Amino acid sequence: MPRKTHSPSSLSPEYALLGLLREKPDHGYELHLRLARNLGEVWHVSQSQVYNILNRLEAQGFVSPTVKKQFHLPDRRLLRLTAAGRRRFDAWFGAPPSASVKAIRVEFLSRLYFAQRLHPEAVPGLIEAQTAEVRAALERLQRALDACESDRVYGRLGLEFRLRQLQSVLDWLAECRTQFETRS
Repeated sequence: MPRKTHSPSSLSPEYALLGLLREKPDHGYELHLRLARNLGEVWHVSQSQVYNILNRLEAQGFVSPTVKKQFHLPDRRLLRLTAAGRRRFDAWFGAPPSASVKAIRVEFLSRLYFAQRLHPEAVPGLIEAQTAEVRAALERLQRALDACESDRVYGRLGLEFRLRQLQSVLDWLAECRTQFETRS
């Protein structure tokens, strides 16, 4: 019987762990520390969750361990990204942006982090692509609001709320652009 494979959403911390391994091989505990230190405000992942994800990634062939025996201590497992793991990370990294506020807070910030570390030349394009997607979403929401009947109070309120959230995101993206321009 074929083994069922887990297909995570693009909002999975799996991609952050693959990205950290794309930077350099590491041990599970150190990966958890790096994730907490570098992306802790984006991803809230316990150590046991990190180990569970890493075990799944290994079973799926995206991560490969080298086991080092230790005297009177548990074996140490140095994890490396496989070619399949690299392709998986690169596909996620290059995927089109989403305009949902959660996706921007989690996925876009993660992509921005890895772009700055792995492909700094890609940072402006990443910010511009996200900005364009947010603008397009704002236009779609404004059309929906304009078409919404005035007696649909909660529908209108929901659309207005989403419009304001995305307008704030657009302002924040402009600040991101400014911050990275001053770093160059």
